[in-house]
This record gives sequence, structure tokens and C-alpha cells, in this order.
Amino acid sequence: MDFGIVLQADPPASEVVRLMADAENAGFRYGWTFDSCVLWQEPFVIYSAILAATSSLVVGPMVTSPGTRDWSVMASTFATLNDMYGNRTVCGIGRGDSAHRVVGNPPSTLATVRECMRQVKDLAEGREVTLNDTAVRIPWIRGGRLEMWMAGYGPKALKLAGEHADGFILQCADPAIARWTIGSVREAARAAGRDPSGITICVAAPGYVGDDVAHQREQLRWFGGMVGNHVADLVARYGDSGPVPRELTDYIREREGYDYAHHGRAGNPSTDFVPDEIVDRFCLLGQASAHIARLEELVELGVDQFALYLMHDRREETLAHYGTQIIPKLTA
Repeated sequence: MDFGIVLQADPPASEVVRLMADAENAGFRYGWTFDSCVLWQEPFVIYSAILAATSSLVVGPMVTSPGTRDWSVMASTFATLNDMYGNRTVCGIGRGDSAHRVVGNPPSTLATVRECMRQVKDLAEGREVTLNDTAVRIPWIRGGRLEMWMAGYGPKALKLAGEHADGFILQCADPAIARWTIGSVREAARAAGRDPSGITICVAAPGYVGDDVAHQREQLRWFGGMVGNHVADLVARYGDSGPVPRELTDYIREREGYDYAHHGRAGNPSTDFVPDEIVDRFCLLGQASAHIARLEELVELGVDQFALYLMHDRREETLAHYGTQIIPKLTA
């Protein structure tokens, strides 16, 4: 199993760079950031500094969206970083949540996500595409490579990931939900004539190593609220008795709204509806042994990478525990 770290691009950017370098030294192979440039700083500027401060860390957004940047700009940005630092980027992409909603836009359609994945990948790898009825190719790219990893929860998104994406990102560490989503992605890949094992599976969730589980729950409850935004969209589309597992949908019945001013932050007041059970299922809490047990269960389900959201009051300690006690066990 590979490991990634997920951070918000809070100022100062030098702190993000420092934590990413520490993560690489601890055995993490991927460095991800949120991409919501009203709420946080512009991540692609920071990626250049992270790549310069590390030797092999692969960096990218978790996740960007088709609606935040011109696609030629997105492709050229990835390609420039790859040209400078040796193909060390990956593009996590989804329909868009906070980056869209804080500026009054809805999430992108899945058809738009599909087309964006194809066009950005082709452009970033030096192939010609058609944009606005115009043939476009970035002429200076030589040997560029960009994998597109798609995030999603619903049946149509999972089908699209299986048919077109290089990787699948599940932002939730519940084994029951992982089993359903991974199975759906792989079945879609098989039906499309693709090798399911060629799709990288990434589970992303907060982790907090320590004794005080009650305190950890309060620090990580924000994550259930963040996932709940996407689940609310699914319930609106499919109803609460549709194809989406009840493990994912039941808990949002008490959800009354969401304030993006506190998005992804410990103590988010918009997450009172998230029960302890959801925090325990969606996140990794307790001593290192509990984290190892959950991660081993995810490995059995076919997960290739665990990406650790590190947004709580003991980031340094949890990072150190992963480096000394957890990563060695899962990479042996």
C-alpha cells in the first residue's frame, strides 16, 4: 500500500511545503491538497515549491474540477510542473463542491468531467485535441505523463471512473462503502473492456493517532459534514432508498445546511448532525494498531493508496506515528 498526505493550502504556504517534505521523509509517496482557491491559497503555485523541496513526492489536487480553470491552462500547468520536476504530478478530479459553490456555481455534470479528463490528459501528454472547434496541441511537451484520478460516490460517477479514469478516489474509509464503490468501478471497467486492476484505488480519510477517542471524534467530525455535501446531492437525485448504500445516506437526515466558511476544519459548526458512529466508520481513530487493522481491511478490498487528511490539533504527532509505526507495517 502507498500512502499520501492531504493538506489544505492555508497560509503560510511555507508550512504546507514543510509538512509535505516531512511526509516524504516519513515514507509518504503522494502529497495532495484541497483545490478551492477562494477558501485557500492557489495550490498549483505551492506545488512548484513542494516539488523543489522534495525528491520523489508526487503532488496533485484532491480534487480539482472542470469548472475552475480553462482546460488548456490546467493541462499546461501540469505539463510545466512535470517538465520541471520529472512527471511528478497527478490530477485528482471531481464534479466540484466548495470551489464551485462559494462562487455561486453548481457542480459540473458528469459528461463535462468525462470530457475534461480526456482533453486535459491528452493535452498534458502532448496529443492534439479539439477545443472550441479548434485543433490545439502544446508543442513543447516531450514525454509528458498525467494520470487522471476521479473522485465520486454515486452509481453514474463510479461507472464513469471505471470506464475512463486512471484512478478512483473514495473520500471515506468505511469498508462497507469501499467494497461497494470499488466493486462498481471494477465492474464498469470490465464492461468497458478495460483491465480493472489497471485502475489505481485510493481511499482518502482523516486519521488521528492517540488515546482520547472522544476528543478525536470532535476533531474529525468535520469530515462527515464534507462527505454529507456529496451525499445530499445523491439523495436529491436517487432518493434515500435508491442504489446508494444506506451506510452512506442515512446519517444526513438531520442535515439542515452547510456553511463553507468552516469547510474541512475541526470544530465546523455545520456538522452537529454527524453522529459518533459515522466518524468512527469514515475516519481512522485510536491507537496505531487500530489504524493498521482498518488499513489491512482496506488492502484486502483492493485499495492501493491511503491518503491521510491531516486537519486536526495533533498533525505532527499523527504524521510521526504513521512514519514510525503504520507505514512500515503496510509496506513490508
